[in-house]
Amino acid sequence: MSEKLSVEELLAKAKKPGQDAMRLHPFYRGKIEVVPKCRIRDFDDFAIWYTPGVAEPCRDIHKNPEKVFEHTNKGNFVAVISDGTRVLGLGDIGPEAGLPVMEGKALLFKYLGGVDAFPVMLRTKDPHEFIRTVKILEPTFGGINLEDIAQPKCFYILDTLRKEMNIPVWHDDQQGTAAVTLAGLLNALKLVGKKITDVRIVFVGAGAANIAGARIIMKAGARPENIIMVDSKGILRRDREDMKDLELHYHEKWCMAMNTNPERRRGGIPEALEGADVLIAASKPGPGTIKPEWIKKMAKDPIVFLEANPIPEMWPWEAKEAGAAVVATGRSDFPNQVNNSLGFPGIFRGALDVRARTITDEMCIEAARELARVAEDKGLREDYIIPTMDEWEVFPREAVAVGMKAIEQGVARRQISREELYREAEEKIKRAREEVQFLMKEGFIKVTD
Repeated sequence: MSEKLSVEELLAKAKKPGQDAMRLHPFYRGKIEVVPKCRIRDFDDFAIWYTPGVAEPCRDIHKNPEKVFEHTNKGNFVAVISDGTRVLGLGDIGPEAGLPVMEGKALLFKYLGGVDAFPVMLRTKDPHEFIRTVKILEPTFGGINLEDIAQPKCFYILDTLRKEMNIPVWHDDQQGTAAVTLAGLLNALKLVGKKITDVRIVFVGAGAANIAGARIIMKAGARPENIIMVDSKGILRRDREDMKDLELHYHEKWCMAMNTNPERRRGGIPEALEGADVLIAASKPGPGTIKPEWIKKMAKDPIVFLEANPIPEMWPWEAKEAGAAVVATGRSDFPNQVNNSLGFPGIFRGALDVRARTITDEMCIEAARELARVAEDKGLREDYIIPTMDEWEVFPREAVAVGMKAIEQGVARRQISREELYREAEEKIKRAREEVQFLMKEGFIKVTD
């Protein structure tokens, strides 16, 4: 009876964030707003910030476009851009319905990374129109965060913009999820005493998150021959009947089929998981997408990542009861949250502070390793393989790791020491947090139960 009650309590806890969201979103009518960052002593100061004084910095930028980073906030502006075609676990709900998510993303950018981010929803499903729109926004922003875009176009959009723009373009559902997943995996493997080069990894779901996750994890040391990926039709393999269709319409998935699963294992999720060391699921929200009996067929001390939102593919306590040594989900109300929020604020902080032209896979991997080190410094446990969002030192440490890798790779416009980079990141993040606390204390942000 007590066990049943415990599960009921856990289920009630899982539902509460959604209930609170429906109460508080209409109360605040949005989560972000624009506030000045310059002094305004009296109305005479507007002659400095606007006409006639503003003409001088305009002329200076016209002579040397790189001066835009000195005279404006471009170097701290990020656009959070989506078409609303793949929102959380909700699917194609459109640009208006996706706006609360992008506002939330902008809020996390500011509070966790000190980054001024703006939600931009686009009313188009055409990838070419999407690309053109983002490109013409480049003069305003220091970086672009793509979000919640359906596959396969999300891959084409990201790859094209990374090639053709001169500022970092990042797809959080791809690179962000990959970086944080890798961080959690590195520490989970330390706990169970296994090496990334040796473990068999099964990816359930072949969308943006797992395609990019597999690519980054392989670059970090996992062997392609030890990887199996499962989509809605079963295990990917090079002799599957729909390979021609995949090659034409889902090229990234086709590449995974061609380069993994050399034994050409057939079947679905249960067959893929037999003898596997690691499960990384980013697929259909559960519960019930992954079954306990499938976990029982994995290798000794299996690692299980259940990253679907808003409900994981199975409840974490079910995975533990089935024998999982380490369990992670994408939710903050369970231990081991593998959440993009641990990645993008610090990663963009570092990229922006060195004025990087791009964010490379190596920069993502360096961020993942630093994120893993933060948790390792505090002591790893089966319920603590990755830091939580309230461990603020995560973000300046990530920023330094990313910024220094950008300088090393020659993609940074600005050369800066490790110590100075940390000091700048720490100062900006601290200021953002203290500003919010001050606004609440003074009543400019209303506080409600």
